[in-house]
Amino acid sequence: MDDLLFMQKALDLAARGIGFTSPNPMVGAVVVSNNLIVGEGWHQSAGKAHAEVVAIDNAGFEARNSTLYVNLEPCNHTGRTPPCTDKIIESGLKRVVIAMRDPNPLVTGNGIEKLLNNGIEVTVDICKEEAKKLNEYFIKYIKTTTPYTIVKCAATLDGRIASENGDSKWITGIQSRQYVHEIRHSVDAILVGIGTVEKDNPHLTTRLGNKTGSDPIRIILDSRLSINEDAAVLESSLISKTIIVTGSHVNKEKKARMIEQGIEFIKAPLSNGNIDMAVLNVLLGQRGITSLLIEGGSKIIGSAFASNIVDKICFFYAPKIFGGNSGIPISTGKGCHLMSDCLNVADIKIHQFENDIMIEGYPQY
Repeated sequence: MDDLLFMQKALDLAARGIGFTSPNPMVGAVVVSNNLIVGEGWHQSAGKAHAEVVAIDNAGFEARNSTLYVNLEPCNHTGRTPPCTDKIIESGLKRVVIAMRDPNPLVTGNGIEKLLNNGIEVTVDICKEEAKKLNEYFIKYIKTTTPYTIVKCAATLDGRIASENGDSKWITGIQSRQYVHEIRHSVDAILVGIGTVEKDNPHLTTRLGNKTGSDPIRIILDSRLSINEDAAVLESSLISKTIIVTGSHVNKEKKARMIEQGIEFIKAPLSNGNIDMAVLNVLLGQRGITSLLIEGGSKIIGSAFASNIVDKICFFYAPKIFGGNSGIPISTGKGCHLMSDCLNVADIKIHQFENDIMIEGYPQY
C-alpha cells in the first residue's frame, strides 16, 4: 500500500478548506480498502463535520477493516462536534495513518493513544513537513495564541514600493496581484496603516474572479483617528468587519459615530509615537484572529520587523528600476548598524508570476 500516495490525496483534500476553516485546521481524510479509495472528505468550515467523519460516512460499510489516512491527529475531545477517535473505533477501521501529531501541547498524542488502546494500528509522520506547511497558521496560533503574521510588499528591483508622491499603481503585474488575493483569502485579517488608506483608498477585500473567496477582517492602524469617514474600508456594504486601532487620545464624537456605523475599535499603547505592534499582536490573538497579512506601508512594515512578530515574508519584485533615492522604501525606521546584524530569512522559495519574482521565506529571530 502506498502510504505517501494516499496521504498526498488527504493533503489535497485538506487544502480545499483554505480560507474557510479558521480557527480550525485544514484536514482531509481518505479511507482505503484493497488499495482503492472507498471514502473521502475534508473539513469545510468550523462547526461542520470533521474530515474523518465525512470520509468514514462516505465509505459506509467498506470502512470496516480498512485504513484511514488523515493529515492531522484525530481529535479525542468534544468541541462543537464529538471526538473523531470514537467514530474511527466504531467504524471498525484497522489502521490509521497520520501525517502529524496535534500541535496543541495540551492534547498532542491523546488521539493516537486512544486508537492504540483500542487495537487500531497507527502510523505517524507520513508527509509530516507538507502537513506542517499546510497548517502553519493553525500551528503558530495554537502554540502561542498570537496570529501567524505575513508581510507582503511589491517593490521595484531597487526596493521602492511607491514614488515620492505615493504612486504605486501598478508596480507588479496582474498575476502577482491575483496571487495576493489568494493570500488575502487564506488569512483571517489584513492590516495597513492610515497612510496607505489615505493614498490608495483601498477596499482590502478578496477578489478571486469566478472562485468564492473570503474577505479578511480589515485592520487599520490610525493612532489619532484621522481616517476620512467616507473611506472605502468603512463602507457598510462590505461583508467582513473593519477594526481601527488607535491610541488613547482621539476625537470621541467621531469615534462614537463610527461605532454606530459598525466599526470596531482597539485601543493600543504607543511606542515612539506609533502603535506598539508587539502588544497589538497579543490583542489580535485574544480576539481569535489566527492569521494576519500586513500589506504596509513602509512604516508599518518596519515596525513589524522591529517587533519580531513576522513569521513569513512574501516580497514581490517587478523588473523595474526606480532610480534615485526619492521613492518610498520597503520599510522605514531604525535599521542595523552592521550587515552582520541583519535579520536573516531562511527556507527561501522563489515563485515567478509573468515577469515578476516573489521571494517567500521565514525570518530567523
